[in-house]
Amino acid sequence: MVRFGRAWGLRLPRPSVHGIRFRMGLAMAVALLPILLLSAAQTQAEFRRQAEDRRHDLQLAAERSATDAKARIDSTVVLLQALAPEATGLYCEPRLTALVSRLDGLSALQRYSPTGEPVCASRADKDSPAPPSEVRSQEWYQRLKNGEDVVMVRAPDAPGSLIVAVRSERPLGAFQGAVAAVIPLTALQPDIHDPALPAGAQSALTDADGRILVSTDPAAFAINGTTATWVREARQEQAALFEARDARGRKHVYAGTALAGRDLYVLLSAPASGLLSWARLNPIGSFLLPLAAWLVAFLAVMLLSERIVIRWLVYLERVAAIYARGRFSVRPVQAEHAPAEIRTLARTLGSLGDSITTRDKALLDSLDEKDALMREIHHRVKNNLQIISSLLSMQQRAVADPAARSALGDTRQRITALALIYRTLYQSEDIREADSRVFLTELVGQLIAGEAMRGPLVTTSVDADAIIIDPDRLAPVALWLVEAVSNAQKHAFAGRGGDLSVRFKVTGETSVLEVQDDGPGLTEGDTAGVGRTLMSAFAKQLRGQAEMIEAPGGGSVARLTFPTPVAAAPGAH
Repeated sequence: MVRFGRAWGLRLPRPSVHGIRFRMGLAMAVALLPILLLSAAQTQAEFRRQAEDRRHDLQLAAERSATDAKARIDSTVVLLQALAPEATGLYCEPRLTALVSRLDGLSALQRYSPTGEPVCASRADKDSPAPPSEVRSQEWYQRLKNGEDVVMVRAPDAPGSLIVAVRSERPLGAFQGAVAAVIPLTALQPDIHDPALPAGAQSALTDADGRILVSTDPAAFAINGTTATWVREARQEQAALFEARDARGRKHVYAGTALAGRDLYVLLSAPASGLLSWARLNPIGSFLLPLAAWLVAFLAVMLLSERIVIRWLVYLERVAAIYARGRFSVRPVQAEHAPAEIRTLARTLGSLGDSITTRDKALLDSLDEKDALMREIHHRVKNNLQIISSLLSMQQRAVADPAARSALGDTRQRITALALIYRTLYQSEDIREADSRVFLTELVGQLIAGEAMRGPLVTTSVDADAIIIDPDRLAPVALWLVEAVSNAQKHAFAGRGGDLSVRFKVTGETSVLEVQDDGPGLTEGDTAGVGRTLMSAFAKQLRGQAEMIEAPGGGSVARLTFPTPVAAAPGAH
């Protein structure tokens, strides 16, 4: 028994999509796929929630910024309303100038008469914008004159300033003029450095038509097509939220709300969520972790199946391949280190090898015994036929009648041919078949030698192809040859001797056996009689035909044509 272990080597086959390793990995991947899909769904939901939270934070920041700016505007309105009833006089200008210097966020204060003419104003600094001197025809003054209490508009002579004006009335409600304050727009602009704002946030102030009054980044607010819509929403709901692309083609989220009344609005913008934006980092992280776990599980199954299952299956497959080549002495001893299931399979395979070895030994012993018995039977049959031939020879010598002696001699030759068949079989390597060349050469030699002491010299030559013939076909071939040689001895060589040629040729599916003599040619005895009848009978038994023809150079030829019994040459099987 041979141990099949490390010394034999163990080359693993390349992974195949049809192999157990890939299928186990695929099964694990499919089993974990719902978790991965659930993680993807949760990630998508988380991203949407964070994006919505970001929009909400931006909206709250806009409202908070509006609240701060509105508080500044409201305080200015309260101041103007307090100043409205006061009469004009010598101290009007100094008082207004003192207020401007004390209050942050004010550039100028001024009174206007009912006809729109300046009454008094604070002294303007060289860096501060001066209030408009003629307002009679301006739209904001007409609005106050028509009954509005407060009006806020962009200063026509100072684009970076805002005019806040209140209506002044007499005790009976008649229009008495207006009190106006000039506020720099930068003082009202939200602080974009607020930690609550998203990264990249920008701010702007707009008028009632959505036109930008002042902004931290003009390109971020260069949008089209949504101005009227968001202003209308902000006017109705106090806050508006929308998405649009800026002048650089980048997508932004915008939040706008009203500062005071319907004249001034604050607008905040922030970059929309991108692939690497802060709003997606956490969702991508939450998705990558399950994905990494899924990949690790898949690779772990592939590697573990390689170590635990595949290499042992390959090992057992190689043992089975050795069994298939007829070497049942090999045993899978290395599989004792494999998992329990593989060990059981290896032991079963080893038991199979033991069973096959035992059975083969029994079969070989039985075949050897059968072969010995068949050889013994053939030997005994040959001996019995030899005894019968010897008895016929003795009887032949005791008979005086020439015809009887000839008949006994022919019978003795036929029995000798049969005895030679059995001797050839038990002396050959395979008792079930014989070599045509060896058999024909020996048979012709025995037939000629048997008559050599009782007549003239006959020389023979045998030219035979070597094929394997079974006993069932060898017997009629041998008996036909006996009749052909006996016919030549009686008619061609009687009293003169001569040359006898025996040829056996195989040409594909047809075999031809010829016996040629150099006698006088065909006579009546060659075409009639018992011998000719037996030759025809033996030919029919071989499913062939027998004929007697004249030889080209004189003499006659007895020819037997029959299907080739076996196409294999000796030793080919």
